[in-house]
Amino acid sequence: MNFLIDRCAGRRLAEWLRRAGHDALEARTIGPDPGDRALLELAESQGRVLVTIDTDFGELIWVHDLPHSGLVRLPDVPAERRIAMMAEVIENHGADLQERAVITVRGGRIRISRP
Repeated sequence: MNFLIDRCAGRRLAEWLRRAGHDALEARTIGPDPGDRALLELAESQGRVLVTIDTDFGELIWVHDLPHSGLVRLPDVPAERRIAMMAEVIENHGADLQERAVITVRGGRIRISRP
């Protein structure tokens, strides 16, 4: 699976995804922060699921109806738990991500919203 990892989601998560065989591009490697809208557009143009802890992307998708290739939001998942939660999301909901779902992990619960 192809991912774009937002700066706030962490380098360790991106490294783990690559070790697990995924294509994980880190936003920090593409230059200065282009802003949420540009990041979402980049992910969509490259067919990447955007992974972030930022909740603003939901507004861009649901309110402003911006196209996307899937989104994983980990807003309250501590850094030390992100890899485990991401592993669970991929294992149990990988097919949903391929269908462009928006997955939010909050309070240890996983919510899936489909386009």
